[in-house]
Amino acid sequence: MWLVTTSIAAVSATLTKFVLPKDYKLDFLASMLWGAAVMILIDHILGYGGGEFLEKTTDGMIKNGAVLGIAMLVPVFIIWGISLLISNLKRR
Repeated sequence: MWLVTTSIAAVSATLTKFVLPKDYKLDFLASMLWGAAVMILIDHILGYGGGEFLEKTTDGMIKNGAVLGIAMLVPVFIIWGISLLISNLKRR
């Protein structure tokens, strides 16, 4: 399920990048999200041992796959926010 949440975020950032101005650095955000989606997809393919490909539950600390996907997106958005902050400070 974390593959789905990351892919939806990547598609959303890519589509939004064509609407909003370049000041928001959405190309950087989209690149990070697509990189994460590809890494998760490769992890799913290499670790596939039969059964469900998109798991709804996990064996880790976070049991829900959707919550895990959102938790994986938080650092990406934090890094993107920091990059926006730095670029705005450089402009002044």
